[in-house]
Amino acid sequence: MSDVPDRDPGLQPERTRLAWRRTTLSSTVATVLAVKTALHGGASAAGIVACALCCGLWLAFLLLAHRRIRTLTTAAAPNALPPRQAALAVLCAVATAVCAAALVV
Repeated sequence: MSDVPDRDPGLQPERTRLAWRRTTLSSTVATVLAVKTALHGGASAAGIVACALCCGLWLAFLLLAHRRIRTLTTAAAPNALPPRQAALAVLCAVATAVCAAALVV
């Protein structure tokens, strides 16, 4: 019989929840600046498509982040993030950044 103490999560769920919020805020700022830049000189078809893509990616990331934040706050011992959701979150964040950078440049 081993004396393994129960898991003490400490502040890890809180730090993870705050990291999700920071990433969501960064994604929001990138999307808003990209849309503002794309529409500043007048709306073009390519600019509108890029804005729609940026907004769609941001919305997908927002939904994923909200689901994860809710899981972290409601569960006593939250499950690990499934690999599919993690990959989707990374894809949305990177694609939003690339789309925003393409609109700004």
